[in-house]
Amino acid sequence: MTTDALRLDGNSVAGLLQEIFGTEMTTAVGTCGGCGASEPLGAVHVYRGAGVVLRCPHCANPLVKIVKSETGTWIGSTGLRTLMVASSTVD
Repeated sequence: MTTDALRLDGNSVAGLLQEIFGTEMTTAVGTCGGCGASEPLGAVHVYRGAGVVLRCPHCANPLVKIVKSETGTWIGSTGLRTLMVASSTVD
């Protein structure tokens, strides 16, 4: 089985991201610390195993690593240069 067969897109972890961040995150735009490309999190490559790894679709740099257990959630985001989350406005 190739790694492409294990790959999902960022939309596959929409629920997990919303649970962690409390808002819709697939439209949040991350900038890769490796190549500088910017993409919505819904467009990144996702790999599941003992945890979840979100990778840049351009250079495969690991952007975010998430591990959940019964006692907590660990998030590493050292691969992101920036993460822009749109603010909601109320008229």
